[in-house]
Amino acid sequence: MSDPLIELKHLVKVYPPATLALNDVSVTINAGEIHSVIGENGAGKSTLMKVLYGINSINGGEMWYRGQQVAFRNPMEAVAAGIGMVHQEFMLVPSYSIYENVVLGMESVKRSGRWSAGILNRQKDIEAVQAIADQYALNLRVTDKVEDLSVAAQQKVEILKLLYRDVDVLIMDEPTAVLTPQEIRQLFERLKALRDYGKTVVFISHKLDEVLALSDTITVMRKGQHIRTFRNTPGLTKADLARAMVGRDVVFAIDKAPAAPGNTVFEMELVEARDSQEKLRLHEISLQVRAGEIVGLAGVEGNGQFELVQVMTGQAVVAAGRIYLSGQDITDCDIRSRRRLMSYVPQDRKISGSSLKSSLIDNAVMTHHYSNPSLGNGKKGLLSRSRCREFTQQLMQHFGVVAAGPETAIGDLSGGNQQKIIVGREFELDNRFIILDQPTRGLDVGSIEYIQQRIVEKRDAGAGCFLISADLDELFSLSDRILVIYEGSIVADLNPADVTREQVGEYMLGSREKAA
Repeated sequence: MSDPLIELKHLVKVYPPATLALNDVSVTINAGEIHSVIGENGAGKSTLMKVLYGINSINGGEMWYRGQQVAFRNPMEAVAAGIGMVHQEFMLVPSYSIYENVVLGMESVKRSGRWSAGILNRQKDIEAVQAIADQYALNLRVTDKVEDLSVAAQQKVEILKLLYRDVDVLIMDEPTAVLTPQEIRQLFERLKALRDYGKTVVFISHKLDEVLALSDTITVMRKGQHIRTFRNTPGLTKADLARAMVGRDVVFAIDKAPAAPGNTVFEMELVEARDSQEKLRLHEISLQVRAGEIVGLAGVEGNGQFELVQVMTGQAVVAAGRIYLSGQDITDCDIRSRRRLMSYVPQDRKISGSSLKSSLIDNAVMTHHYSNPSLGNGKKGLLSRSRCREFTQQLMQHFGVVAAGPETAIGDLSGGNQQKIIVGREFELDNRFIILDQPTRGLDVGSIEYIQQRIVEKRDAGAGCFLISADLDELFSLSDRILVIYEGSIVADLNPADVTREQVGEYMLGSREKAA
């Protein structure tokens, strides 16, 4: 067994006024291993990593690193000690080259005179960064601009930044969220190579298949406590991990009958859209969604998914083509007119999906106040607070929302419960067409299972569902058809039963020709 590198002993973290995020947590991370930390939303894994990386302080306990007690006051101190973190949202300057991003703040200079501050020694930096990229087989040309790189390549740049700073511990926060199967496989090979070079990798993910495929050690957290650590356990399964995470058995394969599609409820014909700089973002998009089916959309992030949803919901103007919903031409309709006919679960529940400081009641009746006369108090345009409260209580019960009560601010709920309120609100509109944009992103396995089951129920009740997801497992599990978008065009319309994840990944990367 490797020597302990990091020892976290009896850690306690309290967020004011009285949220116990870490409750007597003790975890040991050995040198030269890939150590995964998993748990539900609110389990404490993110807080644990923030403490380790110097973002948060602790209220109790001790941290030991290389046999010495430490207390990092900020990430700079953690990096200086040899601990680095690759965040889910990359921190890169797009207009800079790779090497400029890597050496930022640590640039080499060459003196031009006794009293001169010197000028940048670009060649020295290029050679130094390229040498490290080559040493770890990152396959990067460090003079390339970051804005021209794929998402996977940008992630390699983030890793390169830490290697340049000579860190021995890399914390990876949900690193596969926007990668294709091919890119995930390459990332895992890279992380294993780093481990073989003597580096230690701390891997945070909610994808249990990936955790099992990659990890030497797996730590499970639940409700701020360390539940169990598995070390090189033969026969360990995804069900074992899920049971430890949520305290019960979890269903991974959604049980659904074959689809029985009906009439078309939503259609786009040769739709084009431009951004604020008049650059064409959507190219002749044609698609149909029928009643009683789930149509999934796969694509590497940044290939037009965002613009497609904006056009569908009326947040962006159509440059060419037509859009039809429930038999009506809605191409020129405003957002409110469209929302009377469609339900929409946005990808950002904290900004687009809810008002965090408002109560569950206020969030639950959004949009319903236009179309549900039972919420009124008998006076035109006015809502009945008691009826809105009753509606919210019924929604909470139906969708299993855990909260102190309907007056609770939605921002005080866990991510999973926030999402249940938003999904419940949209599903209770009872529209025939539903847009689901990353409906389970950032959720734990228990919440994912619940949301996915509700989506299938809506399909079986006759709704047409359009599902955008960065998770291919989710798309294969739920979709009756999978569309693939690449550089603003639909390049494939596939039956999940007839293709593999790798083949879908090839379409996503543009390495497979457009399907006829």
